[in-house]
Amino acid sequence: MLYETKDLSEAGFVFAPFDDSSKMILMPLDQGEFAYCDHFEVEEILTDTSKFSSSSDQKVEYINKIEQAIATIKDSDLKKVVLSRPDFVSNENFQVFEVFKRLLSTYKTAFVYCWYHPKIGLWLGATPETLLKIEGQRLSTMALAGTQVYKGTTDVSWGTKEEQEQQFVTDYIVSNLEAEVEQVSTTERRTVRAGGLLHLQTQISARLGKEHSGLLKIVRALHPTPAVCGLPKAEAKAFILNHETYNREFYSGFMGELHFKKRQTRNTNRRNVENNVYATVKSVTNLYVNLRCMQVLPNKVALYVGGGITKDSNPEAEWEETVSKTSTIKNIL
Repeated sequence: MLYETKDLSEAGFVFAPFDDSSKMILMPLDQGEFAYCDHFEVEEILTDTSKFSSSSDQKVEYINKIEQAIATIKDSDLKKVVLSRPDFVSNENFQVFEVFKRLLSTYKTAFVYCWYHPKIGLWLGATPETLLKIEGQRLSTMALAGTQVYKGTTDVSWGTKEEQEQQFVTDYIVSNLEAEVEQVSTTERRTVRAGGLLHLQTQISARLGKEHSGLLKIVRALHPTPAVCGLPKAEAKAFILNHETYNREFYSGFMGELHFKKRQTRNTNRRNVENNVYATVKSVTNLYVNLRCMQVLPNKVALYVGGGITKDSNPEAEWEETVSKTSTIKNIL
C-alpha cells in the first residue's frame, strides 16, 4: 500500500518531491518494523575526478540553460536559480547494499539512505544538507551553498560569487523562519566537507512558540530552499519547471523522520528517587534535503546534480562543478 501525508502530522518516514504541489509519500511508524546495525566496515572511496566525464551533448544543453538563466537574472527580479541535470550510468551488476555501505563509508558526516517502495522505485543518497531538525521546542537548520573540490584541507578561500550565493540562502531561511518561530540565531559561516567536496555552511537555530502554526507551515516556509531552487522562490521555481527538460521527482525534495519519540534521562539530587534519574520523552523530527542522490532504473542509474546560477556565474565553471559533484558517486558505483 502507498501511504501519503498531507500535513506532516503523522509519525513515520516521509519522502517528498521537489515540487511542493505533488504528494508526499509516508512510511507510517505504526506499519513498520525496525532493525539496527552498529556500523559497516568499508574502505573509504577516494575520488579521481579526471576519469569521469559527461557527453558533449549534455554539456552543450546544460550550458545553454545556464546562459538563459544569467540573461533572465540580468533582466528581471530573479537573483538566483538552481539548474540541475540528470547523468546516467549503467546499472550492470548493481549491488544495492554494497553501494549503500560505500556511501556510508565515503560520506561520514552525511545522512545516508536507501529507500524503496514498489510503486515509487529505488533511491539511494548521501545528503550533507539538513532541512530542519526539531527536538521538543528547539528547531535547527542550516544554510549550505558554494562548492569546491576538497584537496586535503578545509582552510580554503572562497570567491565573491560563492559567498554571495551562500548569504542568499542564509538570509532567506532567517527571514522566513522569523515569521513562524521565535529567537532565531545564526553562527559564523564556515567551510565543511562532504565526501570529496567543500561547501560554505551557516548553522541556524530557533525556538518554537507555544502556539506555532504547525510543522507543515514551517516546512513550506523553507522548502524548496534557495540552495535547490533559487530566489525569489516563486520566480525561480517557475524558471526551473519551464526550462529543465526532465522531472526532478524526489531529487532536491526532502525526507526523514517525523515525530519519533526520543527518551532522555537526567540526574537529580532529589531524595527518595530510585537511581536519581528521571526519564523524559521528546518528539523528534529530522528532515534532510535530498541531494547527492541516485535513482535506480531498469537499465541504468540516474544521478542528479545541480548548481546555483547568479549574474556572476561562469557557465563553463558551473558545468565543471556538476561534474565534480557526480564524480564521488560514480567512483562508488
